[in-house]
Amino acid sequence: MPIRKWLLQYCIALPITFSLLAGVQYLKGQTVSYSIEFGVIWSFITIAIFAIRRAYNFRKNIACDICNDLPTTRPQQK
Repeated sequence: MPIRKWLLQYCIALPITFSLLAGVQYLKGQTVSYSIEFGVIWSFITIAIFAIRRAYNFRKNIACDICNDLPTTRPQQK
């Protein structure tokens, strides 16, 4: 499994997801502490769900064009 590649991607996605979720809550009128708590909890949940599903697809050899974790095999044209 390409763990190193995934960890790098998750280290980038986690703060982006956190800031997006916390920012939306703050703009909706919530307090800063609630917005930060909401952002932390839901960004970790989101990243965990995505990571689990991605690992499942990798183990089952399900190709994903966006993730690009598995080599694509194209049928031979005659």
